[in-house]
Amino acid sequence: MNTANPRTSGTAEPELAQSSAPVHASEAAAPPVQQAPKEAELPLRLAIGLIGMLLASLLAILNEQVTAVALADIRGAFSIGRDDGTWLTALFEATNVATMIFAPWFGVTLTLKRFTIGAVLAVMFVGFLCPFAPNLPTLYVLRALQGVASGCLPPMLIIVALRYLPPKIKLYGLAGYALTATFGPALGTPLAALWTEYVSWRMAFWQIVPLGIVSCVAIHQGLPSDPLRLERFRSFNWSGFVLGFPAIAMLVIGLLQGDRLDWLNSTFISTMFYCGALLFAAFLVNEWFHPLPFFKLQLLARRNLAHGLLTLVGAVVLLVGVAVIPGQYLAQVHGYRPLQTAPLSLLLAIPLLIALPVTAAVLNLRQVDHRWVMALGLCLIATTCFLGSFMTSAWVRENFYWLQSLEIAAQPMVIMGILMGVTTGLPPTEGPFASAMFNTLKAFTGAAATGLIEGQAARPSQANVENQATRHVRHLRG
Repeated sequence: MNTANPRTSGTAEPELAQSSAPVHASEAAAPPVQQAPKEAELPLRLAIGLIGMLLASLLAILNEQVTAVALADIRGAFSIGRDDGTWLTALFEATNVATMIFAPWFGVTLTLKRFTIGAVLAVMFVGFLCPFAPNLPTLYVLRALQGVASGCLPPMLIIVALRYLPPKIKLYGLAGYALTATFGPALGTPLAALWTEYVSWRMAFWQIVPLGIVSCVAIHQGLPSDPLRLERFRSFNWSGFVLGFPAIAMLVIGLLQGDRLDWLNSTFISTMFYCGALLFAAFLVNEWFHPLPFFKLQLLARRNLAHGLLTLVGAVVLLVGVAVIPGQYLAQVHGYRPLQTAPLSLLLAIPLLIALPVTAAVLNLRQVDHRWVMALGLCLIATTCFLGSFMTSAWVRENFYWLQSLEIAAQPMVIMGILMGVTTGLPPTEGPFASAMFNTLKAFTGAAATGLIEGQAARPSQANVENQATRHVRHLRG
């Protein structure tokens, strides 16, 4: 990318032939001295910028996870019922996932540096305002806007890694993305417990402010200042935007609210699914023929990309299940609050800081096939699910420790294996398209899996409430 660097090819340039000075026969007969090719190095300034991008992506994940875990305290502070509170998550997730389709296009047009800093500032500003919302509709609007801003951040990290990192270091940049996908969600419960138990529920919204400031400074100092490409707006894919954004938002809302409203027995949920599916089908047709698409569907002809996206769907469902089910179980059966569940999450989160770079180093070896590493990780996750199927009502937090220990090795293997397969042979110019498809599919699958699992977990508690109410009425009737 940097054309100012001297050439370091295997044969030296014949610069002496252009000189008018005489050349001795002994010198001419001497064999040319070949310079050893230098390994591409990562400049310190660019490394700082990449750390800023990593923090920005982590900020988005933490904002999503911590507010979701602390939702009970947030509902209590605003005097919101459970049904109304579910819309705080649904609106955020709908706009968050829908925005990921279009964020790479705007990042390239407005430059990665400016667009990312603007998105971080927007997330911080809206998050700061959320605790001051005067009423529930205002809070809904703020959460939806924050979802738009948060959705802009994760796709940028993959684009930057593919564009700026040398081949030998690129996998470590992708490990940073994997860190946000594994370490970030695992850190949500401990942080929510810290803020709600010892500080204030408002910190669930305000925690992103110091992290956002550090991120903006690092990005501003580290990333190159590319020129704006505003001429791209002349060929903006308006039809794709009008079709794609509401399509994804409707489908996410239908999945997150479906269990509460009894799925297709609800007119609202049926409308969300049918209209969302029709709009999304029209969106895909539009993307296939549009000269400047958001989804470049022709890339699916690459077997590595198509296989990676398909594997990603199954992997995300499994990872969400093994992450959400223990906490849901402990909360529903034993009444655990986030503070009591936090050690279980920390057991997974802290070792990931070591496991991810180690996995990246192993995958960098020529002798290692990323497909076998990914398959081994999937086997470990399958083992975790099989062992977890023996769970009984007698299980407490300590019984899940050994299951979570398997996840320390399994999650980096799966995520890093998928990322390496998707990005192998992918030129930087195709990075924004791959990032849009990868992040949108990951976020959509994660939101759907979380909503379905939490909906199933809520049914026993609702049944218990109904049984207790029935017994109370019978007791009064005497």
